Amino acid sequence: MSLDAVLARIDADLPKSIDRLMELLRIQSISTDPAYKAEVDSAADWLVADLASIGIAAEKRPTTGHPMVVGHVGEENSDAPHLLFYGHYDVQPVDPLELWKTPPFEPQLEDTPAGKVIRGRGASDDKGQLMTFVEACRAWKAVNGTLPCRITFFFEGEEESGSPSLVPFMEANAEELQADLALICDTSMVSRGVPSIASQLRGMLKDEFTITGPRIDLHSGHYGGPGLNPLREMARLVASFYDEDSGRIAVEGFYEGVHEVPADQLRQWQGCGFDEQDYLTSVGYSVPHGEKGYSTLEQQWARPTLEVNGMWGGYTGAGSKTVIPSQAHCKITCRLVGDMDPDALRGKIRKHVEERLSPDATVEWDQDLEGSPAPVMNITRPEFEAARGALSDEWNREAVFTGMGGSIPVAGFFKSVLGLDAMLIGFANDDDAIHSPNEKYDVTSFHKGIRSWARVLEALTKSA
Repeated sequence: MSLDAVLARIDADLPKSIDRLMELLRIQSISTDPAYKAEVDSAADWLVADLASIGIAAEKRPTTGHPMVVGHVGEENSDAPHLLFYGHYDVQPVDPLELWKTPPFEPQLEDTPAGKVIRGRGASDDKGQLMTFVEACRAWKAVNGTLPCRITFFFEGEEESGSPSLVPFMEANAEELQADLALICDTSMVSRGVPSIASQLRGMLKDEFTITGPRIDLHSGHYGGPGLNPLREMARLVASFYDEDSGRIAVEGFYEGVHEVPADQLRQWQGCGFDEQDYLTSVGYSVPHGEKGYSTLEQQWARPTLEVNGMWGGYTGAGSKTVIPSQAHCKITCRLVGDMDPDALRGKIRKHVEERLSPDATVEWDQDLEGSPAPVMNITRPEFEAARGALSDEWNREAVFTGMGGSIPVAGFFKSVLGLDAMLIGFANDDDAIHSPNEKYDVTSFHKGIRSWARVLEALTKSA
């Protein structure tokens, strides 16, 4: 099998590859909003048809929520390694729509000072990343008539809405999803042009609570002063989560299970090409605002957080309405590291709030519990070094093992449900504006991402 010929085919077919990605990006597969259920279903159908077009037997599999797409190829390569590739085809909502410079589901190529980009919702997270692998397989098949190893394709349609069907589906289809190694393309490079393999991620805990004061909204002239205002109560409670002097979370027991980063790993991170000032200024910051005594990279990869994602209540329309609202609401998430237990932490946060409630205030907690621990990858496996070498060859600089600030629960589920180690390789950049208006994916990331996967497939096949 000729890798050079595959790479040349990728280069020649790049315009067609971009056109296919544009087709997928036009599908409004917002999984969290029931109004887009048919669009999510259409995205699954599109992927099934696209995989079938390159000779991969694929099916749309129903779940209690949105469908999974599962495909298999290369069963004739019984002596070659068996890889499972995961990506997700659903996307985040586009709000606030007015901040988009172009329609989010009318993708287009755009010239920027940093190079040409593909602009549109899902371009980076995760349709563009998913398609880098599919396009690499397309080129391999076109040149060689077959792929170098066995591959199972596993595409999810609920990643952006908490993956409620993922674990039940994996448990019900565990035998079919067995492989030697899982590959995930839903991550970023540590800095532009620096190929990266994630060695650890942060886990996730989500919670939501409502503070109730008076049984109805009250006239602020009649009750302003003696009346407890739930919005003020909420603000006081949220402020109590933090020690402003140290930047640490002030919830008792919050840091149980958190470990310091070993010195040798810190040295690797310091040399990985991360530009702190660029990271901060690209989104409008001038200084880091996290835990004092830790670098920006440590704060992002190796320290836990408690973030307020939304607070609301009372009147929010035009003009003024002089009320003391009956209720105030808050959504929070925590990024977890090390051995932090999401269930135990949830109890500590709730206790913190409940012990500080004022008289006449009550709290109600959301019962839709979500949480996952922090995954750590087994980078001692020889496949990781083989992949690192392949990435280094493509990007003409040494690939690095990095941490990640984000949470990709499927990496942990592959281990806990299927017993699979996962390798996370992605080509996004920090300025891709994922989950935000004007999301984009660099054409260089897409192009070299496809080439990278072609090299990785060859390297993993030879390392077996």
